[in-house]
Formats: sequence, structure tokens, C-alpha cells
Amino acid sequence: MNVVDGALLAVDASTVRERIPGEVLVAESGGRIVGTLVLDGTHVDAVAVRRARRGQGIGSAFLVEARERRGTLTAEFCPEVRPFYESLGFDVESTGRGDRLRGTWHDGKRQR
Repeated sequence: MNVVDGALLAVDASTVRERIPGEVLVAESGGRIVGTLVLDGTHVDAVAVRRARRGQGIGSAFLVEARERRGTLTAEFCPEVRPFYESLGFDVESTGRGDRLRGTWHDGKRQR
């Protein structure tokens, strides 16, 4: 997973969609972007949620929507966010490259 440039959270949704290749999901509140998710096929390329809005289900909602659209999803991420991905039902394993992890959320696996 790549970190979306924080500056993209400070612009409007159409600008975000234009600047990022792949399918982009955008969450807005009060005219402000509060989060984005970027998909490259079935791979979650990036997820970003404003720090003040974390823990409110925005990231989870993004991934549930992405899974409904694509079926099985994959993602790469750092160990700090492993509990988040596991809570959704991702199977997590090492990538063999430093501390990076790989997660797969299989189509038949339900959210816990």
C-alpha cells in the first residue's frame, strides 16, 4: 500500500480522481475530502483517511465497497495496520521484503 499524498486530501474529489490512475473511491464530509482509496484492478494500491476521522469506519467502508466491486482483494502494508486488515478478514503473510506484509481478502470470506 502506498500513502496517498496528503495534499490530495486538501482538494476536491474530481481533482483527486483526475490525478490518480486506477479506480478511486472518495469520501467527503462538509465539502472536504476525508478519505480516499485507490484500486489497481483487485489490488488496493493506497488508502488514506484524515487522522481526525480514523476509527469511524471510513477505511472499512472503502474496502467493503472495493470487495463488492472486485471480489477478492490484495494489499501490501506495514505491520502497524495489520490489525485493521485482519479485522476485515484479510489473510496476512510476509512479503519476504523487510517488514512489508501482504494481505488477501478472499471473495467468500465475510467481514468479522
